[in-house]
Amino acid sequence: MNTTEHDKGSISSFEGDNESIKTQDFIRGAIAEDMNAGRYTSAVKTRFPPEPNGFLHIGHAKAICLNYDVADEFGGTYNLRFDDTNPSREEDLYVRSIQEDIKWLGYDWADRLFFASDYFETLYEYAVQLVRTGKAYICDLSSDEIREYRGTLTEPGQNSPYRDRSIEENLDLLTRMRNGEFPDGTRVLRAKIDMSAGNLNLRDPVMYRILHMDHHRTGDAWCIYPTYDWAHGQSDSIEGITHSLCDIGFEDHRPLYNWFLENLDVHHPRQIEFARLNLSYTVLSKRRLRKMVEEKIVDGWDDPRMPTLSGLRRRGYTSEAIRAFCRTIGVAKRASIVDIALLEHILRGELNSHSPRVMAVLRPLKLVIENYPENKTEYFEAENNPEDPSTGTRPLPFGRELYIERTDFRENPPRKFFRLAPDREVRLKFAYIIRCTDVIKDPHTGEITELRCTYDPETRGGATPDGRRIKGTLHWVSAEHAKPADVRLYDRLFSVENPMDTTEGKTFLDYINPDSLEILENCFVEPGLSESSHLDRFQFLRHGYFCVDTESPRNGKLVFNRTVPLRDSWAKIEKARK
Repeated sequence: MNTTEHDKGSISSFEGDNESIKTQDFIRGAIAEDMNAGRYTSAVKTRFPPEPNGFLHIGHAKAICLNYDVADEFGGTYNLRFDDTNPSREEDLYVRSIQEDIKWLGYDWADRLFFASDYFETLYEYAVQLVRTGKAYICDLSSDEIREYRGTLTEPGQNSPYRDRSIEENLDLLTRMRNGEFPDGTRVLRAKIDMSAGNLNLRDPVMYRILHMDHHRTGDAWCIYPTYDWAHGQSDSIEGITHSLCDIGFEDHRPLYNWFLENLDVHHPRQIEFARLNLSYTVLSKRRLRKMVEEKIVDGWDDPRMPTLSGLRRRGYTSEAIRAFCRTIGVAKRASIVDIALLEHILRGELNSHSPRVMAVLRPLKLVIENYPENKTEYFEAENNPEDPSTGTRPLPFGRELYIERTDFRENPPRKFFRLAPDREVRLKFAYIIRCTDVIKDPHTGEITELRCTYDPETRGGATPDGRRIKGTLHWVSAEHAKPADVRLYDRLFSVENPMDTTEGKTFLDYINPDSLEILENCFVEPGLSESSHLDRFQFLRHGYFCVDTESPRNGKLVFNRTVPLRDSWAKIEKARK
């Protein structure tokens, strides 16, 4: 096959002009050029090929969005194919979680769900074909010996002493490998390419290894399993993929990808690489995330501090925000670290538009309005979301005893402290103006346990008919009606911008933030939240955005996770830059 061609066919399925191609990113531009040049006989076909050995993270979301969006834009199709070639790490649990995450992101592979294990027989037949043409051989070197024989970046490798076995002997040994006659690790099938190649991936790479282990789908039908490099391109070819979009780590593997396809003379997809997502204060490595799960540094793959899609979902992130983030950062060739503040900025914009505003007191201090009638309850109408008036209002119960935030009171207030203090007035949001008249303390510890106040009945709804100026407005909940809640305040899991920086001889685990989780167990929320469901999202006034945890209720109490605080550092950075 001509190495400059990507397929034997030559009809165009995409119409575009050179000017429009130039305005696209390099991936879309390359695809448009391929389709205009008639290099493929079908519409664009892409795929997302996760290995089911862990949960997806936001870096995978970038690849999913790219593969799906590109196929959609070019009127093509998108496959989901599991790279299940290593039974030692793969489980049905991960298969299910990956499908759930992709659907949650908003993407659908329709009837195009595949597994590399679907092609085990075909891959084996392809391997036999390469053996028959003298382009693959059985090698008895151990994995350490193979590594030693491979050479270095500056020194060529050495041929295996088994490289010149006859075709007949190689076919016999390959058959016996498949039949289970040899122990694990005793033999491998290697491609016969060039042990002096500058690209180490071309120095007779391993295609099959012996592994007597049940597979999550094929059971004990196989005891030899293909490597990723062998299965990847051939699976793409079998499915008729036109463009194999990979992260930049596979750029050096592209010559091997092409070598296999060319020497089999089959449909030839084009591999294009892009920079993977690197996010500040975050580790995006499935292997390292698994390590944190296995060592119980976090509470599982869906811990809300994790960058996994299940963790982000549980924390309250929306699929819309993640898709918008992936499209905003785009694709590039050069690796860089994206500021996590950008992701949080996009998320706040989404949550601000759709999240109901509610009142929650996280560190409660009791407040008694002494001149308010006992046993009286009245209701105030509170807007649900000022960004969306169509969401209407809700009734808030109000009574003699309330809870306010402990931090909203200072007995000896500093300058510019405009909240409650002795003999000072503040406005209770939606309700009345009150004045603090007395402070009750624990006689043994001196801790403030209660505030005594009076209210002005002429200020219902916060009005000031006499025109006096009230600087402070506090949120509150009725002590009689509020619901108890546990609130989990999540912060970044790592304390440094680049946890993968090992210049000081540290590992990423040395940068774990010890304050990434604070649990508040004696909180109160307004009563209407008792009707909320798992993952419902709210803005707690003056606190940030929160969602109902999947474990709520727990021990009879509602449980909320903080999704993101109200502050927006990215917006401030952009404002300063402009």
